[in-house]
Amino acid sequence: MEVKIGVQHAPREIVVESAQTAEEVEQAVADALAGKSQLLSLKDDHGRKVLVPSDRLAYVEIGEPAVRKVGFSAL
Repeated sequence: MEVKIGVQHAPREIVVESAQTAEEVEQAVADALAGKSQLLSLKDDHGRKVLVPSDRLAYVEIGEPAVRKVGFSAL
């Protein structure tokens, strides 16, 4: 699952490839925005944890991962 996170006062967005489902990511974002958690916490595919303060979230885009093609054949 590809998740793009916009952070206030940051020039670039954070892009995370996560094994979490869209529903799990959406619930984590909803909890952070509702004040249940002070941090948005997501795990990426490599086991790293991304923490973003909930009061600095500008937007969160949840989408499908891009399919990476391997090889040198013509399309």
